[in-house]
Amino acid sequence: MQFYPQERIALFIDGANLFSCARNLGFDIDYKKLLTLFGSKGRLIRAFYYTALIDDQEYSPIRPLVDWLDYNGYAVVTKAAKEFSDSEGRRRIKGNMDMELAIDMLEMADRLDHIVLFSGDGDFRRLVEAVQLKGVRVTVVSSMRTQPPMVADELRRQADVFVELRDLASEIARPREQYHAPEEPVA
Repeated sequence: MQFYPQERIALFIDGANLFSCARNLGFDIDYKKLLTLFGSKGRLIRAFYYTALIDDQEYSPIRPLVDWLDYNGYAVVTKAAKEFSDSEGRRRIKGNMDMELAIDMLEMADRLDHIVLFSGDGDFRRLVEAVQLKGVRVTVVSSMRTQPPMVADELRRQADVFVELRDLASEIARPREQYHAPEEPVA
């Protein structure tokens, strides 16, 4: 990863996407280590974490993680997930945070030198291009080593730098004997 000491950096984490990617690679993210790692690369301005929450549940398995992140240096952006039944009557949950992430990234771009996007979602390709046109370098963190790959080819190609999440595991993985992160809702 190429960072410069005076760079203004922001992290944009698609929570459900990062959780799925790390789980498919066989490890859990230690979010304190993640913040420390990128804080050491330059001037970390903000670390955003995006996730949908199911409001009608008395206890949400993601709530402890969201609360911890909120009190430990992350700007947590949430919205209520929508529950619906599909055409076959199966219960489905939808909680897409793409629009919130895109708006925040575009609003912050003029005050940043480098954006790190933790997502492999191909829908972000045009967003990455738009912030690059403002002079911001973009690093995408996801995985090609999962089956199927978690990163869309068009997003990987658009990024200034692509970082394989597995390559960061030694620096950001939670030790196996520690508490495992709660599950993210399916987006």
